[in-house]
Amino acid sequence: MASKIPRTAAKEQCPQVRRHNFDEVCLGYTEEEAALEASRCLQCKNPRCISACPVNIQIPSFIAQAALKNFAEAARIIAADSSLPAVCGRVCPQETQCEGRCILGVKSEPVSIGKLERFVADYSRENNIAFLEKQPFNGHRIAVVGSGPAGLACAGDLAKRGYGVTVFEALHKAGGVLEYGIPEFRLPKATVVKHEIEQLKKLGVVIETNVIIGRTLTIDDLFDEEKFEAVFIASGAGLPKFMGIPGENLNGVVSANEFLTRNNLMRAYDAAYDTPVYTGRRVAVVGGGNVAMDAARSALRLGAEVMTVYRRTENELPARAEEVHHAKEEGVIFHLLTNPVEILGNEKGWVRGLRCVKMTLGEPDSSGRRSPVTIPGSEFELAADAVIMSLGTSPNPLITSATKGLETNRRQCIVAGENGATSRKGVFAGGDIVTGAATVILAMGAGRKAAKAIDEFISLRIDTL
Repeated sequence: MASKIPRTAAKEQCPQVRRHNFDEVCLGYTEEEAALEASRCLQCKNPRCISACPVNIQIPSFIAQAALKNFAEAARIIAADSSLPAVCGRVCPQETQCEGRCILGVKSEPVSIGKLERFVADYSRENNIAFLEKQPFNGHRIAVVGSGPAGLACAGDLAKRGYGVTVFEALHKAGGVLEYGIPEFRLPKATVVKHEIEQLKKLGVVIETNVIIGRTLTIDDLFDEEKFEAVFIASGAGLPKFMGIPGENLNGVVSANEFLTRNNLMRAYDAAYDTPVYTGRRVAVVGGGNVAMDAARSALRLGAEVMTVYRRTENELPARAEEVHHAKEEGVIFHLLTNPVEILGNEKGWVRGLRCVKMTLGEPDSSGRRSPVTIPGSEFELAADAVIMSLGTSPNPLITSATKGLETNRRQCIVAGENGATSRKGVFAGGDIVTGAATVILAMGAGRKAAKAIDEFISLRIDTL
């Protein structure tokens, strides 16, 4: 029986080897391993995994084909709902979404849906299998602001519907957080990200880089001068947050955004690139999310001793369990129930350490998590040469401040409905610019919903002419 087959583990680089390189950690399945793991699926009559997927991939259907080694057909099924399968298979938090709802997980281990999606996507790329069916050009042009997962998902769905889509990207490379935020050892850029973007281009999506909406062009310009009929804003949340404690202006203190951008987009780890990045001998990463794990594991690979500082316990760590596990395997030290109150500097203005306090967990806060409370008299110091702040991000207000009639909330996020419609007619928004920092797959889900809403908006306009 399928339920009696143990979950198939994907091979990984040895921790003591991979901590010295930026090659991908997970090596993925072979064809035989993928088929074996796929055979574990119970093919439920009411599959909970589909409703738990933000883009509603027909998971049992693609897995059934993978079990038969019909990998091309499995890829076709995934492609109907996801334009970034190789990305999602690698970075989505499956344990809290599709796999978290797998019925096998009640008494055993869930089907490894993420690793199967990754395998099928990689198989398609390696065997030049593509699904580029689209409707003829319908004469309508849509602008997408930002080439991250929300923007790419929206652009792909609109292109398939026959729209002329142009994506405007502020940086010199497309991909958004996929390119600048996620390290190479989790998401290879030249193979995975570049390929998935090239597939969108083959659908007819035009990507213009080095265009800053709000500065180079405004939303008004897109309508009035460029003659787009609708705009989808998916510019993400790239403005880093800091604690506001003494010493944050010392040399050696950076945001995780800057640190990861230098490493990923600007390839500071590669000797062929002249991109400066500083770690010193010891690095402290403040925070416990996926971005914190990415920063910590990157700093480790650059040769530093690395510790993370987080004010709650391991049970409350926001990062994926897999990322925490990998970080520990590689040698990252975790200081839990610990909170910095000051960054200490030397006489030359560089970081020399952190003054911290120990915490305990009190009553739950508005998020439902128990609030950390300082233990009196528990101050102590941690030695560090650099501090990476990974405390979350908020949207850059550039677009909203340059756009009239666009409602925002107190966090500078654009206010949008379930379908992405904003307070300004013809302008839609989705992903982190609306929700604040979230996951790749949630951003993609927002992009797909907005694409459907934009299609309905254009159709309604046509009907009322």
